[in-house]
Amino acid sequence: MTILTDRLWLLGRWPRVAALLALGLVIALGMAPLDWWFVAVPGWALVLAVLTSAPTMRAAGRGALLIGLGYFGLTLRWLVDPFLVDAGTWGWAAPLAVTLMALGAALFWVAGTCLARVIAPGRLSALVLSLTLVEAVRSYLFTGFPWALIGHVLIPTPWAQLASYGGPHLLTLLTLGVAAGLVWVARKRWLGAVPFVIALVAVPLLLPPATLIDANAPSIRIVQPNAPQEEKWDPERNLTFLRRMISYTQAGPRPDLIVWPETAVPVLMDYAQPELEAISEAAMGVPLVTGINRSQGGLYYNALIVLGRMGQVVQTYDKAHLVPFGEYVPFGETLKRFGIHGLATSEGGGFASGTVPQPLIDLPGIGLARALICYEGIFAEEIATPERPRLLLLITNDAWFGKGAGPTQHLMQARLRAIEQGLPMVRSANTGISAMIDAYGRITAMIPLDTAGYVDAPLPAARAATPYVRWGDVPVMILVLLGLIAAALHHRKGRGDLR
Repeated sequence: MTILTDRLWLLGRWPRVAALLALGLVIALGMAPLDWWFVAVPGWALVLAVLTSAPTMRAAGRGALLIGLGYFGLTLRWLVDPFLVDAGTWGWAAPLAVTLMALGAALFWVAGTCLARVIAPGRLSALVLSLTLVEAVRSYLFTGFPWALIGHVLIPTPWAQLASYGGPHLLTLLTLGVAAGLVWVARKRWLGAVPFVIALVAVPLLLPPATLIDANAPSIRIVQPNAPQEEKWDPERNLTFLRRMISYTQAGPRPDLIVWPETAVPVLMDYAQPELEAISEAAMGVPLVTGINRSQGGLYYNALIVLGRMGQVVQTYDKAHLVPFGEYVPFGETLKRFGIHGLATSEGGGFASGTVPQPLIDLPGIGLARALICYEGIFAEEIATPERPRLLLLITNDAWFGKGAGPTQHLMQARLRAIEQGLPMVRSANTGISAMIDAYGRITAMIPLDTAGYVDAPLPAARAATPYVRWGDVPVMILVLLGLIAAALHHRKGRGDLR
């Protein structure tokens, strides 16, 4: 491996650029929908070897940038789809959006690579820890974008169960640690095999028990109308999808709860009483959860409501973590003060954010639910609440993201949230993938992508509160920071290290 990585840095400029971009594509194969983790982990070993063997910090930083562009360019390719919904107006921006997002995410890897060079040049341990750190920073900074984290490659594997202890960043640390172990073994540093051996030995211990379904478990009906985004708000088409959901709601036998997806009702709640009454009548007394937009005090909210009888809105949850530039314009209110109008939420420039924290949703006959709307489901650190809920309830509209990687990757993150919280998740998606997920992240029932229909599924049992619920990202971040301090001290004292 040393010969291979050294030769890469001796290549001409453009062959080296092509090789580094290709390496980024290889590690991206570990993400959904392919889930080739067995390719991605050895690929990461090569990435670590390449970056630690770079002759200078500038070369290492450029290498990280190109690898990141390849990786994020492939994993975030679904970002073109929202712009193609109205291609005549926004199609030109699709390649620009993917490029800028890939570049922004790749810069975090550049920062991590350079940080490792400053702390302990050439040491694998420093690079593993610094990349884990910057992936955590990427999850928080500028409202966060924890999509395609390095550790997500392990979601389809038994090692994903470790997320109940340390969340997604523990999975990142494990992925990079095993990859570093492969590098050390390739360099005949046999102590490096320890992480790899531990990971293998742990597999039987991490296999979850059989899904627990109580004989008296509530039956949840998950509805998926499959309304294409370009037709969803079309006045000539949206009533078709509404009638479709009403027919699914009326079907027997009766469940204990019915769940519709995000913005399923195509009318602002202020004017939707006839529609809400029709939905309640179809539900025949069964509580029904649906997404709808509403206004209050001149502001608009992306909301989840619980319907009772006669169209009565029993409870409301307003989406709190909004999509920057998708649901609101950052600093719109500030710009308004300087005379730049139209971007502020108070002037119709997107949605307003719900208050934080919001109370749990009380579902009659089932218990408390932690409500989540679409984008909110990707933020592991924001899910836990002081009071323990019975389930996670996520409604989403992934029609924006096409029929490829986007909806599949979003579903994988939902599975990880269930593992972290030790709670089952009910997930209703407009065009899919809707699913019932147990507390170990396994799908017990689903409706495939691009399919209209519904499924009745028993609600799996919840587990006891996990360590991640109690401690969040703090223990892993302390471990990473202490590791970086130790790496710096070892380097200054000139001690040997596994390189």
